[in-house]
Amino acid sequence: LYFVYEQSPTNYVRYKLYDTISAELGQKPIERKLANSVGVIKTSFWNAIQDNDDDVALAVRLSEIYAWNIDFFELKPDDKYKVIYRKLYVDGKYAGLGQILAADFIHEGDNYYAFYFEQKGKWAYFDEDGKSLQRAFLKAPLKYTRISSHFSNRRWEPILKIFRPHHGVDYAAPSGTPVHALGEGVISAKGYQRMGGGNYIRIRHNSVYTTQYAHLSRFAKGIRVGIHVKQDQVIGYVGMTGLATGPHLDFRVFKRGRAINPLKLKSPPSVPILKAYKPAFDSLVRKYMPMLDSL
Repeated sequence: LYFVYEQSPTNYVRYKLYDTISAELGQKPIERKLANSVGVIKTSFWNAIQDNDDDVALAVRLSEIYAWNIDFFELKPDDKYKVIYRKLYVDGKYAGLGQILAADFIHEGDNYYAFYFEQKGKWAYFDEDGKSLQRAFLKAPLKYTRISSHFSNRRWEPILKIFRPHHGVDYAAPSGTPVHALGEGVISAKGYQRMGGGNYIRIRHNSVYTTQYAHLSRFAKGIRVGIHVKQDQVIGYVGMTGLATGPHLDFRVFKRGRAINPLKLKSPPSVPILKAYKPAFDSLVRKYMPMLDSL
């Protein structure tokens, strides 16, 4: 009489096999349980999550929440994370990660708090003072890799066998790793530099900042000069075109036309907690901050 197709642990489609066949969407009841986790980084953030027997999706979610504030390529041994979140259960079985409610990432001795809050029907994460954690730029243009070369005025060029300036940061990553736009902007240049960056893209974010992404294996579909791109949009993929001894992204930031160290780029915060919502937000902080500090 019925055929049920389970799309996920929670969602399903039920088909009625009568004279007239019909279908309807359904969802199993979801039980949400409050949970917390505390971890110390010894080798990597990912490993710390796994060593704690936590859902690895927690590493991805936290790295996204703190993408504008913490450079996850520069984590230090003994950095810590504390998080309060919900776990989802269906039929008594774990079904995935729910909403992260509050977190504290201790990086180089400094506390970076994050509190989930909704205002005007939109949710975001804010610090303890009500400032949005979302910034105009991401901290890095790709995820889960390592820095293979830093910003320098005199770096040895292994192919040309000379010292020359390297006004960017190299992120070593497997070929094909997606490269994301650091911020919203317009593609101002796209091309190929045979004796330099190979396939490269330049994005003009505003009258002050421009970013450049080089040694790409290929460009993302639809990327061309003059189009508008969003923050975190995939614009290309890691490769080793041009002068490169291995797959990596050569990432550069220009401030008013002058190259600056991308790792020292500071960006202004986004929309803070609105005045009308401040009492409710402060109440939420008073609830969760002691819980985080006690973990």
